[in-house]
Amino acid sequence: MRGVRELLVPVCRTLPWRALGAGAAVGLLFAGTARLFPEGFDPWLALNTLRAAALCFALGLAFVLDDPARHTTATVPTRRPVRQALRLVPVVPLAALWWTAAVLLVPADLRPPLGATTLEAVAAFALALAGAAATVRHGEEPEPGVAVGAGLLVVAVPAVLLLPDRWDLFVATDAPTWPEAHERWAVLLIAALTTWLLCAREPTGRIQPNRPAGGG
Repeated sequence: MRGVRELLVPVCRTLPWRALGAGAAVGLLFAGTARLFPEGFDPWLALNTLRAAALCFALGLAFVLDDPARHTTATVPTRRPVRQALRLVPVVPLAALWWTAAVLLVPADLRPPLGATTLEAVAAFALALAGAAATVRHGEEPEPGVAVGAGLLVVAVPAVLLLPDRWDLFVATDAPTWPEAHERWAVLLIAALTTWLLCAREPTGRIQPNRPAGGG
């Protein structure tokens, strides 16, 4: 545990704070548009600006596992799940604070249901982290954030425009399919967390030392 604590400070220094800060700042601008331009805003538009804000922060999270020294740190005794978890330790509370600020920027009379909207945001964040973990596990790129962010956008846009009604994720709060849509969001969250847990494991198939011929 002492070694893990000692790693936390250098890990914090290597986090992509610029990407995280940019995603957070743009997201807060989206969330605050209802206060900047109150005329013409309704609950549906406010809900979608909050969704856009969550997507912006998720794009920042896509860079969390970027590590220019990845191929050097892969040889240290600390295992990959611990190294990746350490990168999330300072990010998770910041994400919670950021989401609280984003929600509060939406006027109270336009604010969507907090629990359901938070589920959407957390699922988007988890999808970004799962994509980063999968890219790290199955590729050699030390900084996969750009590719993961682009992939997240490629998934998000069709989800808005092309999904049939029975699979729609982005529904209005007064739509009869609101509960069913958030059951699908819960499934997405579980799938994303499972993917991250599987991809965070150490790669298998390490080369084993040759056994002497005729050994028992």
